[in-house]
Amino acid sequence: MRKPSRKIETAPVEKVLLVQVVLSGQDKDMAEDSLLELERLSDTAGAVVVGVITQRRERPTAGFFIGEGKLVDIQLACRQAKANTIIFDNDLSAVQVNNLDLALGIKVIDRTELILQIFARRARSAEAQIQVKLAQLQYLISRMPVSVKQHRFHGGIGMRGPGESPLHLRNEPMRRQIKELKKKLDKIQQRRRMTRQGRLQAVVCIVGYTNAGKSTLLNAFSSAGAYVDDRLFATLDTKTRLVYLPDGRNILLTDTVGFIRHLPHGLVASFRSTLEVASEANLLLLVTDAGHPHFSDQLRVVKDTLAEIGAGNVPSLLLLNKCDTPQAKEHMPRLMEAYPDALPLSALQKEGLGRIKEIIAERLKSAVNSCNTNR
Repeated sequence: MRKPSRKIETAPVEKVLLVQVVLSGQDKDMAEDSLLELERLSDTAGAVVVGVITQRRERPTAGFFIGEGKLVDIQLACRQAKANTIIFDNDLSAVQVNNLDLALGIKVIDRTELILQIFARRARSAEAQIQVKLAQLQYLISRMPVSVKQHRFHGGIGMRGPGESPLHLRNEPMRRQIKELKKKLDKIQQRRRMTRQGRLQAVVCIVGYTNAGKSTLLNAFSSAGAYVDDRLFATLDTKTRLVYLPDGRNILLTDTVGFIRHLPHGLVASFRSTLEVASEANLLLLVTDAGHPHFSDQLRVVKDTLAEIGAGNVPSLLLLNKCDTPQAKEHMPRLMEAYPDALPLSALQKEGLGRIKEIIAERLKSAVNSCNTNR
């Protein structure tokens, strides 16, 4: 007798409405790119974007950030598209989130909370989970004055840690938790430093904007099998592989978490133990998407973040990745003129790898000779 098939229950798809307030003096093209990035972040978080609302203002309002008259448009758009979450591309204060929640009757989060949630979902190693949880707790503490209302809307995108609910986090003595998490990270950091001291190979670290092709480059160099996905923040954990250079030496090549504009400061601070590898590397491979329309801005974000984590003065090699795409081919003459020491690269097609290995060997040899001369 044939058994009746079980009905597989699937989680409801989260439909989100994106809202962006473009303030006076803000570049129009940059604002559009930021909104596209927010859409990709929403997709990474597993949501479906069902609408977008934008508004230009001289300055944000204290109560809602957006103009109160626009609230009616947002309500109507949510009703028509059946959206159950609103994501602002702007950073909102705790008071503004509270007021928007109450006025709209729909869960409201901002860009920072969305990024934190993505990190929480993507964290795999124990260290990454500790770092994400630390960042979330620090974020929640900053919103304590209105935390009673903060989680009236449960489920879906929003503040959730690895294995813990917002209600549980709110009832925990947060400051004590933060202290304990920092102790755990300090121990991990100390162990990593001791391991590095015992290594004989030079360390080369891959850094860059999220989705620029860092993990693809690691795979191209070493057949590492690192996870690659055409989504933002596909990987959070550092991966290190042994790579042989043309002069016979071998190096340790490390992939790191990608950077993004408006990366929450608390997240950078929490991931300092992971990002420390960049500040102590012998050389940085700065991977960029040569075909991106806002190449210069992404490069600035990466350099600013490197300076923030203490890696601003580490020697670096600029790599113009995705050079085989039509957009990159169009931009390449201008980029090579602006950055004459940069090297074209297609990590996916493994074009330019040989020359990059030669330059890495030359750079590391020069660094060793410089150290010997200064002794």
